Amino acid sequence: MPASRKNHLDTLATALLLACSLYWGFQQVLSKATVTEVAPIYQAFWRFALGTLALLLWCRLRGISLSGAQEPPGVTRAAVLSGLLFAAEFTGLFLAFRYTTASRATIFLYCSPFWVALVLPHFVKSERLNRVQWLGLVCAFFGVLLALSDGWRTPDAAHANAWMGDLLALAGGLFWGLTTCMLRASKLQHARPEKQLLWQMGVTSAVLPLVSWLLGERWQLDFSAFAWSSLLVQGLIGAFASYLVWMWMLSRYPATRMSVFVFLTPVFTLVVGALWLHEPVTATLLAALVLVAGGIVLVNRRGAAAGTKPEPEAIA
Repeated sequence: MPASRKNHLDTLATALLLACSLYWGFQQVLSKATVTEVAPIYQAFWRFALGTLALLLWCRLRGISLSGAQEPPGVTRAAVLSGLLFAAEFTGLFLAFRYTTASRATIFLYCSPFWVALVLPHFVKSERLNRVQWLGLVCAFFGVLLALSDGWRTPDAAHANAWMGDLLALAGGLFWGLTTCMLRASKLQHARPEKQLLWQMGVTSAVLPLVSWLLGERWQLDFSAFAWSSLLVQGLIGAFASYLVWMWMLSRYPATRMSVFVFLTPVFTLVVGALWLHEPVTATLLAALVLVAGGIVLVNRRGAAAGTKPEPEAIA
């Protein structure tokens, strides 16, 4: 990891950010496509269990110490809580795939900075919002309302449980936002990024089997070649490689400028979902996407206050 930081995004950073956003958009659709064969929470468990094992091996090969002996008091407690929030985020997201489209779920999930901007100033006074950021929150809020109304009107989401998927994804975004607040406002911010990620994925891998069992999901290993490929891609490329690249870039490039690229993920999800799963793309949904993305760009204009996700994540 280079010691020097850059104050701009060079060609390498731009290429990596585009690749990560494109992959994360594809991964949302991939997870949605796999839900028909692998139960949602059971699928999420496989993603993060494989990612955790790969990260442990990476830390071992790189000589990264995972001991908590030198951590400040309270870090472990904060780490466990961040892991539980991380698990709640993906529980909401993967359950949402059962009821709504991947593109809609992703739009609601990526409202995370909306929640960060509302919650974080109560814990970090320097993160209080200015007028432009409040305008961004209003835009994002109306984008969410527009997307919800579109779901109630479109034939694809007209069945009785469509609203559940939308709200579950929105809840996933809330838990993502709370995870970000935890990383920004607690002693966990002093831990190495690899350890932050390991806590989140490790706790999630431990919690999701219980959630899956409580939901009565079927556990099996008799998957098709497509399902096995999906799980391996999600675990090794998604939960491990793409998140590791994201952490490396956070250590080298301006986080605020990076965060804007993340909001290309819902756009890529919309395109991939339409091409692969033939998900409907309506003018209302496009307008909602523009409002949400534009509003959150405004929220991100001042520093890292609005939803820069220190862990992947989102990323999802």
